[in-house]
Amino acid sequence: MGATKLTRHIRASRPAVYRALLDAEAVRQWMVPEGMTSRIHAFDPRQGGEFRISLTYDLPTTAGKTDARTDTFHGRFSSLVPDTEVVQTVEFETTDPALQGEMTITYSLADGEEGGTIVTGRHDDTPPGLSLEDNEIGWSMSMAKLARLLEP
Repeated sequence: MGATKLTRHIRASRPAVYRALLDAEAVRQWMVPEGMTSRIHAFDPRQGGEFRISLTYDLPTTAGKTDARTDTFHGRFSSLVPDTEVVQTVEFETTDPALQGEMTITYSLADGEEGGTIVTGRHDDTPPGLSLEDNEIGWSMSMAKLARLLEP
């Protein structure tokens, strides 16, 4: 099991970033790499609340984890500390044993020295079939979208 970590400065307040981590429409917009479309099936943003999301490649491919074009995953909000941290437990919906298993995703928010928010995201216990490099690239794209969504 592997891990990836990413830090990004976003020129928005911690409360604004925290809200965007827990708002289904915001998540649909930002938590999706370029070249994919997001669909929120369920989203209950409270501690213990569950979610289910599908990311579908825009162009035909065989790279999907759930089917040829789609990555579907479900999980729950394990811990919520207002304006400070969101912890999610996530699992791909797949028949591939190399992609199965529960991952933990932690978003930590801190004040930036020059204003804004430092967002540190960490994916822990990623399954062995998930490329850490690809995960980091996809996550970088998503964090850039989060910044575009929130920054003036």
